[in-house]
Amino acid sequence: MANGNNNGTLKIRIISEQTAYPVTGAVVSVASTGTPDEVIEERQTDSDGIIDGITLETPPLEYSMEPSDNQPYSEYNLKINAPGFEPRIISGVQMFTDEKGIQSVKLRVSDTDQSSYNPTVIGAHTLWEEYPPKIAEDEIKTVAETGEIVLSRVVIPETIVVHDGAPSDPTAIDYYVPYKDYIKNVASNEIYSTWPDASLRANILAIMSFTLNRVYTEWYRGKGYDFTITSSTAYDQKWIYNKTIYKNISRIVDEQFANYLSRPGVTQPIFTQYCDGKRVTCPNWMTQWGSKYLADQGLSAIEILRYYYGDSIYINSAETIAGIPSSYPGYDLSIGATGDKVRQLQEQLNRIAQNYPSIPTVAADGIYGPATADAVRRFQQIFDLPVTGITDYSTWYKVSQIYVGVTKIAENI
Repeated sequence: MANGNNNGTLKIRIISEQTAYPVTGAVVSVASTGTPDEVIEERQTDSDGIIDGITLETPPLEYSMEPSDNQPYSEYNLKINAPGFEPRIISGVQMFTDEKGIQSVKLRVSDTDQSSYNPTVIGAHTLWEEYPPKIAEDEIKTVAETGEIVLSRVVIPETIVVHDGAPSDPTAIDYYVPYKDYIKNVASNEIYSTWPDASLRANILAIMSFTLNRVYTEWYRGKGYDFTITSSTAYDQKWIYNKTIYKNISRIVDEQFANYLSRPGVTQPIFTQYCDGKRVTCPNWMTQWGSKYLADQGLSAIEILRYYYGDSIYINSAETIAGIPSSYPGYDLSIGATGDKVRQLQEQLNRIAQNYPSIPTVAADGIYGPATADAVRRFQQIFDLPVTGITDYSTWYKVSQIYVGVTKIAENI
């Protein structure tokens, strides 16, 4: 438990890698990476596989507001044990002052008792550690450079295949990552969650447009590779396996995940390159620290983006989202709403409740009453959405994502 004035909070979510069911009763011990044998707190997961509200000491907030020699985040180790699962250690969980970190963990089922831990080390933040600078590319790709472009329109993919290394490294592991989870991971590695909202939104839009350009142009597949993007900062954006996500970054991605950046007369998402602006300079690209300072001055996200990429750039939105049973109805669902969209929501929540038992099941009658609102509130609590009981854009697509995830895994076991 933290005693200082500078604290952050940590939420831990643990599921089975094989079934996606929450792991109840998992014991998590928290320690500072500097003193890994001194347990600060030990807690057990609830029926939804969650431990929430762990308060941990963090450095002063100002350390993340200006580049300096002071590390702006504290680092913690998580030691995880659960009966029937392989034990794990997550090392290097990064915590910021006044921010909520969300640490998701997948445990592998084991038939034997094991005393050795499967370790995962979370690498340093890109604004703190030295990483290779981006190799410049054209912001708009031509057919001659990329090979045949197979997509006729911009589609939000269900999954991003991340090659965890340089493109030519055959030993690097390929990870299949849900699109929104990929964006949240990159944003949590590339920018500080303590920054103003406008700077977070500007950077997240650039990250999404960069990613969707890789998807749309089939950039790596056109070169004979079988992945979407790499985790190398020289070629792409920083992605780290098991990286801690921050609640405000998660919320912004959920709100605008179908957006990207466009120019008039150009179909493909703009390849929005950027750099930190301190250790690396990049004329005509957005700088991360510069975006923070512009937000401090009151500029909006689109004003920040136009400052760097020019006045012709604008925010576009993809009409097609892959892997979703049904699109958002175009308006919020709340008490009093009726119809097929409400019934679909109720059916999906009832299926999700099989995995997350604290979500109350409801009658799938197509009527959005108090019971449905209560189920939505609990879903929002579990998955870090604003707890309103109203199914807005973010909640609709998060329900769809979790529903697809649990039903697909159930079909394969």
